[in-house]
Amino acid sequence: MAVKIRLARHGKKAAPFYHIVAADSRAPRDGKFIEKLGTYNPITNPATIELNFERALYWLMKGAQPTDTCRAILSYKGVLYKKHLLGGVAKGAFSESDAEAKFNKWMEEKQGKIASKVTKLATDARSAEKARLAAETKVNEDRAKAIAEKKAAAEAAAAEAAAEAAAAEAPAEGETAAE
Repeated sequence: MAVKIRLARHGKKAAPFYHIVAADSRAPRDGKFIEKLGTYNPITNPATIELNFERALYWLMKGAQPTDTCRAILSYKGVLYKKHLLGGVAKGAFSESDAEAKFNKWMEEKQGKIASKVTKLATDARSAEKARLAAETKVNEDRAKAIAEKKAAAEAAAAEAAAEAAAAEAPAEGETAAE
């Protein structure tokens, strides 16, 4: 039986959520599986991946073939790197403690990269919010200026109309008085 590590889709339309499973390659995508290895949520940024590291490594060592997306997920989580290091230990290239040290160093660097991405996303979101608020404030100020100019123009027109009306009435009274 050929075993594949692949994604089984769950979730609603346009909101995918996946289970990472070890399944017979002949089984349907969302059908029967041998073991659930974890979950993958691509909607979040960065994507949320929960993986049973030991079981995924076990299936890879037994010969399970990951699909392209699962290969990327396993690489992201370090399962493929751990398999590579264990292969080097089996060949005698280095000791198990060296392999563990290399893997721990890689994991620390990976966690640092992930933390910096999360920090950058949060910073970008805050700066975008500040820029949006500044633009909104500018638009509101421009609207207030336009309204103030319109009111000033209307008051000036009303004052001018009142002055014209007063000027028109004064000669009219003067003419009636002259008659």
